[in-house]
Order: sequence, then structure tokens, then C-alpha cells
Amino acid sequence: MTTSTATRPSRDQDTKLRAGAAIMAVGGLGFIGYAVIFLIRNFSDSFLELGIGPNEVDVGKDQIEKFSPSLYDYIGHLHIAVSGFIAAVGLAVIGLAWFGVRRGQMWAWVTAVAAPVLGLVVALPAHYPNHFDTFGHLGLIYADTALFVVGAAIAFVALRERAASS
Repeated sequence: MTTSTATRPSRDQDTKLRAGAAIMAVGGLGFIGYAVIFLIRNFSDSFLELGIGPNEVDVGKDQIEKFSPSLYDYIGHLHIAVSGFIAAVGLAVIGLAWFGVRRGQMWAWVTAVAAPVLGLVVALPAHYPNHFDTFGHLGLIYADTALFVVGAAIAFVALRERAASS
């Protein structure tokens, strides 16, 4: 009869995994923060998204509302919906990173990475043809995404090391 003993992850692997998962969770918190900014701007005099100004859109809140109150309401509802979905992805990333990735679950890592990637792959291309790709508009999300990618990379390396050692 053959017996096997389960190998415990090394302390270094655990430290990397916890650090990567924590950075991923902070990235998720950044997504929620971006969503809150997005939502607040909808109800402020700014109305338009962060980093979008007269160079990108030649009318503001008052002009849009005066031109078409129903269009104004429609744009507002889109702002609210998009901010909700951004916040929801952020919350999912936090939960997956903290309760799944940190415990060494590869499925949680894959899902935590896939959710924001899907959102960005769908949303980002629409910014470029109409010149909505300003640093003020996309800079924060790019910075937060870069932070998230660093955490995801650290966690991935630790997950692979853990898998290789077992």
C-alpha cells in the first residue's frame, strides 16, 4: 500500500499568495472608488464622466437637459447603471481575491481576473474612435488596473509554485 503525504505550501509561497491577493483586493476597492466618482459626477454640475470636458463633448449638463430632458435622463440612467456594474465587479474581485485566491484557489484567481478583463475589453475600445481616451478619463482606471495586474501576477506565481510543490 502506498501512502502519500500532503505537502504544505512554503512560508514564502503563503506570503506571496497573501500579498498578491491583498493587492488584487485593493485593486477591486479601486474599481469601487472609480464607480463612486462616476456616480457622484452624474448628480453634480459636472454630469459628464471624469476627464471628459469641452474638448471631448461641446455641451454640458444644462445644455443637454435643455436640448432634451429625456436624453438627459437617459444619459443619467446609463451613468448610474455603469457605476453599479463597475462597483459590482470591484466587489466580486475583492471577495474572490480575499476568500478564494488567498486560500490558494486557482478558480477564484481565474474568475477574479476574467471579470474586470471582460469589462475592460468591452468598454475600452469605444473610448478611442471618439477621442474619449483622455488621461483624465482613463488614467485612474489604468492605474488601478496596473495595480491589480501586479497583485494578480504575484498571486499567480505563488499559485503555480504551490501547485508545483504538491
